Amino acid sequence: MSRVHKLIASCFGIGQLKGGGTVAAAVCCGALILLQAETFGSIVMLLVTLIIIDIGVWSANGVETEWGKDSSRVVVDEIAGMCVSLLFLPLNWSTIILSFILFRAFDILKPLYIRRLEAVAGGWGVMLDDIAAGIYTNIIMQFLVRFVL
Repeated sequence: MSRVHKLIASCFGIGQLKGGGTVAAAVCCGALILLQAETFGSIVMLLVTLIIIDIGVWSANGVETEWGKDSSRVVVDEIAGMCVSLLFLPLNWSTIILSFILFRAFDILKPLYIRRLEAVAGGWGVMLDDIAAGIYTNIIMQFLVRFVL
């Protein structure tokens, strides 16, 4: 297995930490705030998210033989899911924090058929449950941003 797959899949070692999935999602949120991602625009955010998903599938496939199926060390899926959670939303503190909480809840509890997506083989199986958690989060956040916040 290549070192590149390990670095990407673990997001440069975050996956080695206890609670690595939560840490990875929090790092993603922090990076978006620090980079002032609000100024990127929705299309750039969508393209970045699609690239992260593509690279995540590739690297999750690359580490599966050594680390096993959906290893806790693989956290690039949390980064992808967090990005999906925030697509087409205003990226301010309140939306990012609330999206983080909702995404982690969906990712951990895996309701509404999310758990079934883990059965998909290879890197897609690793990524799809987090993408679904991100989609559910985004749907709720779109409603909250338009009608509540």
